[in-house]
Amino acid sequence: MGGHIEGRYVREGAIERREYQVRLAEQAASENCIVVLPTGLGKTAVALQVIARYLELGRGALFLAPTRVLAAQHRDFLLGGMTIEDISLVTGEDPPARRARLWGNSVVCATPEITRNDLGRGMVSPGQFGLVIFDEVHRTVGDYAYSGIAASLEGLPVRIVGMTATLPSERDKATEILTRLRISSVAERTEESPDVREYSHETATEWVGVDLPPWMVAVQSRLKAALNRRYAALRGNPNLSVAQQSLSALLRLRPQVVHRERRSAKALFSAIRIHYALNILEAHGVAPFLSFCERAEAKGGAGAGDLRDDPEVSGAVRLARQARDRGLEHPKLDRLAEIVARSEGRALVFASYRDSVDMIRGRLEAAGVPSVALIGKAGKTGLGQRGQVEAVQGFRDGRYRVMIATRVGEEGLDIADVNLVVFYDNVPSSIRFVQRRGRTGRRGAGRLVVLVARDTIDERYRWIGSRKMTAARSMGGKMAGVLEQNRGSGLDRYM
Repeated sequence: MGGHIEGRYVREGAIERREYQVRLAEQAASENCIVVLPTGLGKTAVALQVIARYLELGRGALFLAPTRVLAAQHRDFLLGGMTIEDISLVTGEDPPARRARLWGNSVVCATPEITRNDLGRGMVSPGQFGLVIFDEVHRTVGDYAYSGIAASLEGLPVRIVGMTATLPSERDKATEILTRLRISSVAERTEESPDVREYSHETATEWVGVDLPPWMVAVQSRLKAALNRRYAALRGNPNLSVAQQSLSALLRLRPQVVHRERRSAKALFSAIRIHYALNILEAHGVAPFLSFCERAEAKGGAGAGDLRDDPEVSGAVRLARQARDRGLEHPKLDRLAEIVARSEGRALVFASYRDSVDMIRGRLEAAGVPSVALIGKAGKTGLGQRGQVEAVQGFRDGRYRVMIATRVGEEGLDIADVNLVVFYDNVPSSIRFVQRRGRTGRRGAGRLVVLVARDTIDERYRWIGSRKMTAARSMGGKMAGVLEQNRGSGLDRYM
């Protein structure tokens, strides 16, 4: 139909009218709902329309987003698309007196941790909102702050809307989200939905394999030998089941070992550290590996002495330091530089570790490619809200051709004209894969390159992720079916 969205609180000509967005907004406004919509297709535009409807009813709105930079992006979008200006941004970087004033606005965009804390302090009342939107709603599991916020809304006449590009691949996690938020329906669109197809852009995925050089294989082999000895020791305990040789299997053993099988604690905790070190070496390289080992040594704790005295581990560290001193690094680094050099326009590179981000940025800058890092805030290190916003804005403005980001850049960043996304490391999560991939192909055809070191954790993560992607694609339909069967059971009884 074309045209633009009209309404008392919608700025004239600001929001393009897309029928699928209108229908999603209507459903979300009428019942507690999770909107599942691929990245780049306008979840924030749907949110704006729902917020406008509740403002017309005289009810305030709370728009939650998991990162400061994303919450700020939402506020900017709403300010540009709505006719009101009392739209505030509340994060942990605001002092209490300022937050107390900001909470009184008609629309509040906020991060979850400070929202949960201020609700607990009584600084803000959950009853002042008629609408609460949980962006990246897949996070509403376990003890994440979204769960506490949802609990504070129990029994109140508040419309709850969740938004995500994909539900979890695990049925129990998807069910937990629906239950915590008292969801009545799942409103889902895919790139293949008839009313969405014309707005979708294809993203071609390339899996680029690299081989570890002999000197890296030597480091890898020593770590594997040290790890195998720990597995042998753990399997020598008849009360422990260690069938699968993986980090996740070891992590599942922790409660049992801590509470009942403490004789195996040294072997378990040193094995966990070796697994982390091995994964970082294989997927990221020498500098991140050595940084991890130095932090682990400084931290001490269970298993630290066991590693310090292990000749295989100390030998692996010695070989890695010799490689660093000779200027050697993971072959991914040169391959990444080649890919970026051959590309046109702006590129976004994802790496899971800050040490990798620093290493990649240094390599690209040395090659004459203006680059910027986007990392989160952790204690006194990292980028605060202002630094994150400035990094993103500099990338948008073209001051940098490449942005290298950790997880803080995976969720919701709307940066037009990124035609290349590179995964420096792969992730075994369907949600994170979808989010990373969704940073390209937003205005036209996109390209995704995933770097994979052969015979390493990269390859295992590729196949784990593939299975989870397949499961996640059907989860929305499964949950919608469950909700339809249980309609009237009381999940949405407060509205």
